[in-house]
Amino acid sequence: MTDHDVHCYELVADCRLRAATDLFAHTWDPVVLAALRVGPRRRRELRAAIGGISDKVLTDSLHRLLTGGLVARQAHAEAPPRVDYTLTRLGRSLVEGPMTALGRWAVEHGDELLEAQESGTGGL
Repeated sequence: MTDHDVHCYELVADCRLRAATDLFAHTWDPVVLAALRVGPRRRRELRAAIGGISDKVLTDSLHRLLTGGLVARQAHAEAPPRVDYTLTRLGRSLVEGPMTALGRWAVEHGDELLEAQESGTGGL
């Protein structure tokens, strides 16, 4: 996709760029994705790894990520029942690509970003 193609989609309701940026609209979704980067996890393992996330918020986040094709759910026929959540190929590409790049940017520019937000100057 060229820069021209990206600009052509800017004002379209079903724009690919908007759909991609919407992945970060829910605060906990990227955190859940990052927690799944290490591999399949059970729900309680996710809550423990993330910390500070309520059960309802985790449920909502997993539902969005499942619906969006970023996370897969696998139920195992065991007693007691076990369910694992894991990144799909699409989810892994998001975590290992843009989210990793954003993480590097945040480490490099995080202090500057926080200072600009606190001062209200916008980095001017």
